[in-house]
Amino acid sequence: MEESVTKKRAPYWKQIIFVLTAGWIVIWIYRMVLTPIYPIISDYFGGATDSELGTISSFYFLGYVSMQIPSGILVDRFGKKRILIPGFLLFGIGTLIVGTAASLSTVFIGSVLAGLGCGTYYGVAYSLTTEYVPADKKSLATAIVNSGTAVGSGLGLISSSFLVGEGILPWQFLLFMTAILIVVMLVVFKKFIREEKIVSKPEAANTSQTKGSIKDLFKLPMIAAYVLYFATLYTYYLIDTWLPNFLETERGFQGTAIGIASSLVFFTAIPGALFFSRMADKIPHKKTTIIILLELLAASVLFLTITTSNQTLLVVGIMAYGFLGKLAVEPIIISWLGQFAPKKSVATTYGVFNFFGMSASVLVPSVTGLISDATGTKVYAFYLAIGIIFAGTLVFYLINKVCQKREEKAEVTESTC
Repeated sequence: MEESVTKKRAPYWKQIIFVLTAGWIVIWIYRMVLTPIYPIISDYFGGATDSELGTISSFYFLGYVSMQIPSGILVDRFGKKRILIPGFLLFGIGTLIVGTAASLSTVFIGSVLAGLGCGTYYGVAYSLTTEYVPADKKSLATAIVNSGTAVGSGLGLISSSFLVGEGILPWQFLLFMTAILIVVMLVVFKKFIREEKIVSKPEAANTSQTKGSIKDLFKLPMIAAYVLYFATLYTYYLIDTWLPNFLETERGFQGTAIGIASSLVFFTAIPGALFFSRMADKIPHKKTTIIILLELLAASVLFLTITTSNQTLLVVGIMAYGFLGKLAVEPIIISWLGQFAPKKSVATTYGVFNFFGMSASVLVPSVTGLISDATGTKVYAFYLAIGIIFAGTLVFYLINKVCQKREEKAEVTESTC
C-alpha cells in the first residue's frame, strides 16, 4: 500500500515548485495590501505625507535587502529548511506588529522585521530550483514559481482596494489574515522541505575557499546581471508601490477599479513569463538576446503608458508592460546566471544577485515620494525609472559583448569571462 502511494506522489522537484509558488503568494499579498489604500492609512495616522508613506515600503525592503547576503551564506552553511522556517516566523511577527500599530514609527519597526524575515526566502527558493529542477526545465520552473508573486500581488491589490477601499473592513484586518496564511506556510515548509546533511569542512580549507568564492561572485557576466537586475527592479517596485496611487490621484481611477487596473500588471505577467521562459529553454544560446529585447520593449511600453491620459490606452499599456516586464524577464536572468554560480555557494550567489537588485526597492518608494512632493506629480519618477532600465540594459549588453570577444579570442567553449 505504501509503495503505491509513493509511486503516485509527484517528483520532489514538482513538489518544490508548488511549495515555493505558494510561499511567494503569501509574501506578495503582504507587500501589496497597503499600496492601494495609502490615503486611508495617511488619514489613520493623522495625515502622513507621500514620502512618509513610501518609507513604509522602504523600511520593509531595507530589512529584506540587508538579509540577502547573510541569508545566502547561512543557507549554504546550515541548510535551507533551518533558515527558511525561522525567517518566515519573523515575517509573521512583523506582520502582526504592523497590524496592531498605533503610530507610524511602530509600522516602520514591523515593516523592517517583516522584511528581515522575508529576506531568507529568495536564496532558499532559487537554490532549491537550481539544485533539483531538471536543466531543460529551469527557466519554465522559475517562471512558475515567480507566478506566485503575480498571483499574490493581484490578490493583495484587489482585496485591499475592495474590502478596505470600499469601507467593508478596516485595513488592519487584511494583515491579520496574512498572518494566518504565514502560519499555514510554516506547516507546509515543515512537511515538504527536506532536511539536508551539512558536511563540516576544516577551517583552513574554508579560509582559502572564501577568497576564491568572493572573486567568483563578481565575474564580469555576474556584474552585468547585478546591474541589469537593479534597473529591472527599480521600475518594478515603482509600479508596486506607487501605481495604484498614481492611477487614483493623476489618472482619475476610483475604488475597486484602482486595484483591478493595477493587478493587470501581475496577471498578464503570468502568460508572458511562461511563454518567454519556455522559449529561452528551447533556445538557450539566445537567452542574452531575449533578455535585452524584453528589457527594451518593457521600457518603451511603459513610456507610452504613462504619457497617455486615456484610461483605456493606459490599461492596455499596463497589461503590455506586465506581459513583457520584470516577471517575464526575471526567470531567464536567473537561469542565465545559474551557469556562472559556484556549485558550493549557489544560495550565496543568488543572495548577492538579489541584494543588488532589491537595493532598488529600498530607494524607489522614498525617492518617488520625494519627487512627488517636490513636483506635484509622479510622472518624473517614471521617466527616471525608464532611463535606468535603458542604462542597465546598455551595461548588460556591453559587458556581454566584451566577454564574447574575450572567449572568441581565447577560443574557449565555456563561459569563463
